[in-house]
Amino acid sequence: MKADKISLEYAKPEKLFYFVANVVIWRATDGRCLILKRSETEAVHPGKYCVPGGKLEWRDLPLMHPTRMNGDVVDFERVAEDLLRREVREEAGISIGDELRYLNSVAFVRPDGIPVVLVKFAARYLSGMVSLESGSFVDHAWVNVEEVAKYNCILGIPEEIKTTIELFK
Repeated sequence: MKADKISLEYAKPEKLFYFVANVVIWRATDGRCLILKRSETEAVHPGKYCVPGGKLEWRDLPLMHPTRMNGDVVDFERVAEDLLRREVREEAGISIGDELRYLNSVAFVRPDGIPVVLVKFAARYLSGMVSLESGSFVDHAWVNVEEVAKYNCILGIPEEIKTTIELFK
């Protein structure tokens, strides 16, 4: 019998994590990648430069509209891709291409004690002018490998930008 609601009733507390996906966006016209400066009010990495991304939420898994049924298991295909397309539109006001290339992953514990699994991807810029999400971001820049070093980035961002540029050039 398939699930009719999302529940934590039978979940094991020691196995609960936020699932977060980030994307380094590469622009072909100048070979640069987008970084965003987080607001000082953010709970994690306030005031640091990052790349767009966000948390998977229960609303991203509408049980009445799965992409397929796998026996009694309700599947939602391309959930990371959909999450990143939405977050890039919300946070930066731009669109990315459909192809995501895997970069790496990291698990960490936030200052508030919440464990997180972060999966990072690279994507091509598709269209739009950067328009920052009010309250979340205060600045942005399109940078290359040398330029990113001038910004106070979350650890790993400069290396991920380098990898992304090498992947797409």
